[in-house]
Parts: sequence; structure tokens; C-alpha cells
Amino acid sequence: MLRNNAKTIIAVDRILTAAIYIFYPALILYLALNCHGNWMTGLMPYVVVPGVSFVLVSIFRYLYNAPRPYDEPGAPEPIIKKDSPGKSFPSRHVFSIFIIAVTAFMVQPVSGILIGVAGIVLAVIRVAGGVHYPRDVIAGAIIGTALGLIGYAIL
Repeated sequence: MLRNNAKTIIAVDRILTAAIYIFYPALILYLALNCHGNWMTGLMPYVVVPGVSFVLVSIFRYLYNAPRPYDEPGAPEPIIKKDSPGKSFPSRHVFSIFIIAVTAFMVQPVSGILIGVAGIVLAVIRVAGGVHYPRDVIAGAIIGTALGLIGYAIL
């Protein structure tokens, strides 16, 4: 059944990923234009928290190097095309959308909630598309949310 919906899975994955890659820089631009010269509190946390968290998650993924579903012997080809083996845990796509959801929530709660809902959809799509296990996307969501909350509490 999932193979019948391959075009939809691929399209939703691309649309949500592109939307977040557009939304986050737009949010940073909005904050830069409205921080009234107070860069340290009006802009910096919204760059530092996601940036440092992304680097930490990327380093962990590299070191842990968990296999992807399609790395397993006899596994079907993934619907979402991926060329790289390993580095599956946690899902960096899902981590990113959730830390951006927390960031958006800090600025405008409704947008943060909407992005969080989009994050749930993206998590399902990444598993259905064959590039992550459920544990990968669940961990990505939890880590993205937790690092966002902890980071903004500190800063």
C-alpha cells in the first residue's frame, strides 16, 4: 500500500523539508529586523540554541552510526531516495523540525504548535519512506524538543 502512495510520500517529505528551510531563515530575519538593537536577547538565542544543538546531534549521529532500514540485508528499496548508509539515529530531519518548532513557539506559540504538527507528519513520512525506523524519529522529536527547551531555559 505504501508503494502506491510513493509519489505522495516523496512530495510531502520534500514540501515539509523545504517549508522549514524557508521558515527558519525567515523567522531569523524577522527577529533581526525586530530586535531593536538588542541582539543578545532578541536574536542570538534563536540562532545559538538550534545551531549548537544541530552540531551536537550531527556529531552523535556520526559517532553512533546506526544503520538505516535499507541497510539491512534483504530490505526493500526506500521510497525516499537516500544514497548514504548509516547515521540514522536520531533522525536529523525530525530533530530539526522539532527544535525549530520550539524556537517558533518561543516567538509565536501558534506557529510553534503548527510546526510541531508538521513535525509529526514528517516523522511518519520518514518512516513510511523507508529511511528511518520509528525509534529514529521518536528520538529526533524528543531530543529536538528537549534541547530547545533546555537551551532557551538557559539563555
